[in-house]
Amino acid sequence: MNSAVYKALVDIVGEDYASDRAEELFTYSKDLGTAEPKWPDYVAVPKTVEELQKIVLLANEAKVAIVPMGGGMSLAGIALPLHGGIMIDMKRMDEIIEVNGTGRYAVVEAGTSQGKLFAYLKKHHPTLAHSMPDAPPAATIGGNMAIHGQGDLAHPHGFNSDMINGLEVILPTGEICRFGSCSMSPGWFTQHPLPDMAFFLGWGGATGIITKVSLRLFPCKKIREFDLLVVDNEELVPEILYEISHVGMSEDLTAFSQALPPMTDRLHHIGVNISGDTEEELEFKRRFIYDERLSSFFEQGTGGIVATSQDLEKPTVTKTSDWKKGGGFEYVGSVFPVSAYPELYRKGVEISARHDIPYTVVGRVIGAAHSMMFAWSYAFNRADPDSVRHANEALHETDDLVPGLGGTIWKPAVYGQQIVMKHMDANTLELMKKLKNMLDPNGIMNPGNWEVA
Repeated sequence: MNSAVYKALVDIVGEDYASDRAEELFTYSKDLGTAEPKWPDYVAVPKTVEELQKIVLLANEAKVAIVPMGGGMSLAGIALPLHGGIMIDMKRMDEIIEVNGTGRYAVVEAGTSQGKLFAYLKKHHPTLAHSMPDAPPAATIGGNMAIHGQGDLAHPHGFNSDMINGLEVILPTGEICRFGSCSMSPGWFTQHPLPDMAFFLGWGGATGIITKVSLRLFPCKKIREFDLLVVDNEELVPEILYEISHVGMSEDLTAFSQALPPMTDRLHHIGVNISGDTEEELEFKRRFIYDERLSSFFEQGTGGIVATSQDLEKPTVTKTSDWKKGGGFEYVGSVFPVSAYPELYRKGVEISARHDIPYTVVGRVIGAAHSMMFAWSYAFNRADPDSVRHANEALHETDDLVPGLGGTIWKPAVYGQQIVMKHMDANTLELMKKLKNMLDPNGIMNPGNWEVA
């Protein structure tokens, strides 16, 4: 390690917010998934954009890798220091700068946690909500954007990265850029019709560090209801999802099946989140969804509502459960047409059985059934190397499966990234290479991820 780099980090962020001590580096050497630990050489926790910019400039001068980290909730090794260097913990950059109620957007620093924004809106703007991902509240806004995250308003509004009005980004060479209306005026209300900023989304921090985000907000109704439907034939799921999404009255629409507990095995659960300011509004939506669109399924006895819950704090897709000792699970996410659900479910059951893991599969409808985020989850025991190996093999087998079925891998780890690039159009890959080399000439930004150079 370079003592000069550590001293420079202390000068930038202060002694309490820089470290090269093994006991603290250990905390940042692993994530929640199956990836092998990768140790950083230093950790820095900046408070301001100016401090972060100085760290990036220092890294360029010293030719040291930098890896930005949000809430540390990643399961796929995307935010591990694969080549050592400086781990940048964004948690102190968590100011909620502005909430524009009439314009329905919030401007926040990228280290703002999902839980903090949720609590702030509930207290100060109870009629507004943001699309909350299925992650612990410590997950950050910026981290979610960098991986094309999705949340409980994905149907009908899309991925959370579709909900951006503007970004502030520090480039790998240290310049600060803004994209959207904020690049030419004080307002953060739109990114249209200005040049796109997509080369920072989906890259997992390999092309720059997001520092501020303008995020679209949506109406938050007074009453929230979660209805659970069950069918025993996976072939019916796409049709049911299409019928529900056709009326556009559900805030969240999911389908899942899991081996445990045994009473759920081989059944397909469809979660429908609806909301309203009055019971009359809820009843109107129920009538259109269940009486107008799904009555034939109920009449034929092929499906039915098995549970209804109201006044939930923030209803989301059922969390995949860890059915093994040792507290570990990881999943392969993918994006497919909704029509692919039956085959994806069957493949998940087969792969899980081969690796002695109780299956858990889940899909969330994106937009008006434009696509589905589908995930295969594999639980493992961290204390059992064979269990970890089985889960890792199942993850790789699933990554290999996705392109062959016509899908894309969502927030892929390095193994999945390599598969994506192998299948990618050669000209597109070449453009990615040129872009990466132009933005990051010293190759310091989260090296090991999206290695197209």
